[in-house]
Amino acid sequence: MRERGQTSVLIIGFAFVLLLMVGVVADASAAYLQRQGLDTLADGAALAGADEVRGSGVYEGGLTGERAPLDADAARVAVHDYLVGIGAFDEHPGLSFDVAVRDRSVIVRVTAPLDLPVAVGGVTDTRVDARGAAVVEVDAGP
Repeated sequence: MRERGQTSVLIIGFAFVLLLMVGVVADASAAYLQRQGLDTLADGAALAGADEVRGSGVYEGGLTGERAPLDADAARVAVHDYLVGIGAFDEHPGLSFDVAVRDRSVIVRVTAPLDLPVAVGGVTDTRVDARGAAVVEVDAGP
């Protein structure tokens, strides 16, 4: 009867594996939800940047052709103002963003540190990012 304490070791081992699996599921869910939140931020910021189709280019040249004049600096300011206005920097400490204007598009990339409920020092230190884009087209009207 020397096998008497073996079930205790087995139960402790299974409990450890179960706790590890719960931690992995919780972290994966948190990472997914944070990524979805950043997707929403990036989409809204891109729309705010694309909404900056105005200024001297529009007033002097009008909206002729298929392209609207996009100003990268104005789009960047609009994206920053949007993110400040909705409290994104408070909700996601360490949030950073990048704005690119290409052709008829405003492309916004937002990045934030990944905040996990079960963190392992050095192993889970990472960032998550998302991209959003908005295209500006000129509608000739009726």
